[in-house]
Amino acid sequence: MLTIRVVDPCMTERMIEAHGIALCTESFGDPAEAPILLVAGSGSSMLWWPDELCRTLADNGRFVIRYDHRDTGRSASSPPGHPDYTGDDLVSDAIGVLDAYGCHAAHIVGVSAGGAMAQMLALDYSDRVLSLVLISTSPATPGDRGLPTPTEDFHRFVATADVDWSDTASVIDHLVDFCRVLNGRARAFDEAGTRAFIRRDLERTREVAALQNHDLLVGDDRARPPLSSIAVPTLVIHGTADPLFPFRHGEVLAEEVPNAVLLPLEGAGHGVDEIDRTTIADAILEHTGTGRWGQSDPAEEAESSRAIQRRAP
Repeated sequence: MLTIRVVDPCMTERMIEAHGIALCTESFGDPAEAPILLVAGSGSSMLWWPDELCRTLADNGRFVIRYDHRDTGRSASSPPGHPDYTGDDLVSDAIGVLDAYGCHAAHIVGVSAGGAMAQMLALDYSDRVLSLVLISTSPATPGDRGLPTPTEDFHRFVATADVDWSDTASVIDHLVDFCRVLNGRARAFDEAGTRAFIRRDLERTREVAALQNHDLLVGDDRARPPLSSIAVPTLVIHGTADPLFPFRHGEVLAEEVPNAVLLPLEGAGHGVDEIDRTTIADAILEHTGTGRWGQSDPAEEAESSRAIQRRAP
C-alpha cells in the first residue's frame, strides 16, 4: 500500500500494488460485508461507476470496491500507443485488487469490456468469483453466434472521429460525442452533465493520450472452457437500444451461461445511465443478497430471480 486518502467515513481512495503495478482503488462500506468488485469498461476509470450507485450498494450491506484500470485515472500509465501489458493482464489486475483488500472471493460486476473481463475471471479464477453481474456486454469467448454488429450511427462515428489526443479540449469533445452515440436514440442525451463528468474524469488522469491504449490490447488466445461451464449465479443487464452491442448480445449471453437471468432496460443505450441507476442497484442487491457472502439458498435465489424478471419491461 502506497497511500490512503480518506474522503468520508464510508469511502476511501487507496493506491495498491498489483503484480508490480500501481493501481488506484476506492472502497465504500464495511469490509465485513459481502464484497462487490466493480470492473469498468475499456478506457474507463472507476469514476464511470457512479458514486451514488456505489453508496447505495454500501448503504445496503455491501463492501464495494472500484478501481482505475491501467492507463486510466491515477493508475500506472504506459506511453501512448505502446501499452506494456495485455488484455489478460487487466483481468489478473482484478485479482490483485481483491488480494490487496484481503478478499478471497467477491461478487463481480462488469460493464462493457469490464463484463468481458468478468466472464474471464469466472473462467480463469472460478474460486474467486461468488456471482456475476454483466452489464452492456457480449459473450467473451470465441464463436460464430451470428450476433448483430454495432449500429450505423456507431460505425459512422468510428469512421469519422477526429481527435487530437495531445489537446485535452479535443479529447473532451471526442468523448462527449462518443457518449452521445452510446446513449442511442431512444433517450435524450445530457450533454452538459456528460461534459462536466468527462472534464472531472480527465483532471485526475495521469496521461490523457494513453486512454487509447486499451484499443491496442490483445489477449493470449489460450483455450478456455465454454461459457456454459460458469457455475455461479449470473445476472445479465442489457439496454434494448444499445448501439454497440445490440440487445441480442445480452440475450445470447444469458442463454449461454447456465441459469442466467436477463434484465432488459427499456430504451437504454450502452453503459450505466442515471435513469437506470436505481433499477440496477436494486437488481445487484437482490442478486448478491442471498445468504452470507453470496452463498445462496436455492429457494431464496429462485425468488430473487423471479423478482428481477417481474420488474423487467
